Amino acid sequence: MSFEHDISRCFSETIGEAGLDRSAFEPVLAQTADSLAELREVREKSELPLLELPRARDDLIQPAAVAERLRRSSDQVVLLGTGGSSLGGQTLAALAESPFGPRAGRPNLHFLDNIDPATFEALLDTLDLSRTGFLVVSKSGGTAETLMQFLTLLPEVQRKLGGERASERFAVITEPHANPLRRIAQRHGIEILDHDPGVGGRYSALSLVGLLPAMIAGLDPLAIRQGAAEVLERALTGNPADSQPAIGAALNVALLWQKRLCTTVLMPYIDALAPFGLWFRQLWAESLGKDGTGSTPIRAMGTVDQHSQLQLYLAGPADKFYTLILAAQAGKGARVAPELAEDQALSYLAGRTMGDLLEAEQRATLETLAANGRPVRTLVLPRLDERAMGALMMHFMLETIIAADLLGVNPFDQPAVEEGKRLAREHLSGMAGKK
Repeated sequence: MSFEHDISRCFSETIGEAGLDRSAFEPVLAQTADSLAELREVREKSELPLLELPRARDDLIQPAAVAERLRRSSDQVVLLGTGGSSLGGQTLAALAESPFGPRAGRPNLHFLDNIDPATFEALLDTLDLSRTGFLVVSKSGGTAETLMQFLTLLPEVQRKLGGERASERFAVITEPHANPLRRIAQRHGIEILDHDPGVGGRYSALSLVGLLPAMIAGLDPLAIRQGAAEVLERALTGNPADSQPAIGAALNVALLWQKRLCTTVLMPYIDALAPFGLWFRQLWAESLGKDGTGSTPIRAMGTVDQHSQLQLYLAGPADKFYTLILAAQAGKGARVAPELAEDQALSYLAGRTMGDLLEAEQRATLETLAANGRPVRTLVLPRLDERAMGALMMHFMLETIIAADLLGVNPFDQPAVEEGKRLAREHLSGMAGKK
């Protein structure tokens, strides 16, 4: 496996009365047998495209060509999209890019997922449009924010480069039916890649929506899918006690039902997983928050949030479930020369590496949460690479789908969000006479 899943610190036998009794957990886990059976059935019938993606290959041919075109012609690539059209790509690209820039020989990726005019204009002021590629992503082809970005940007690129050269700077991902984004792209001769209508935006990270940015960043899409396939096979071939996503779903739901833990905190201790927390937040919130049920996801980062949120976690309301994502860190990084730490107050740092300190701090957070009766599980990665990221994504997608089944909600719709979109369009239309 690409990670180890330890839930032992979630039970009363380990952390006291704040933990779950096994007698409360086991019946919920047993209920996931029906969910697993249904997932096996829909996969066998090819009724859920998400479950087909890990073994798919042909759908990557066109994205690979687009990635090569943009890599060769661009110093910067800007992705226009929001929510699931952006977060999966951001999460994967973070494996290849640091906050300080891309891998050598690769373009720098920018993800414009908001419509703050100041941010948009600030980025455009820094770009050489003749060496910038643009990837426009909207599943429906009607996402207001993405269309606003695109319709604002396209004329500017055309003005500076001319129509034909401008079209070569773009690629579009949208569903294969008539929609506003597709019509605009066709009118201007922009290459279009088809978004599978059966894959929802927040579940699209393993499709070309997530993998095209990953390929531009220099990652191996097949390794990402291999990691996802390994989790999928293990999850669906055994009984619930052998299925880590089923165990995770049952744990979340049992804690919600039995202990009223209505908040779930995801806290990686790996900087490259910072976008992963944002991806998970949308996946969990938008899939489960329906009909008065669900739990609120919080994205935290170790060690940063030891200095901002941990006080609340330890001494505030006991209404949270914690997931720490850890990696072996001991011995990594530069080592502190003993002569520089001769001050007695610094003796604990003498001869230690930065990784030693990170290892100690993540272990201390885990033990402190458990000692204070906070249910906490760990996912421990031997290494963070494409395979591990694909495995993590598939684990949490399956965990979310199974949890939704336990809660009796549809994990693939978002009716409340659609209502907000309708109202936003009405308000915008009402501004027509106020230019």
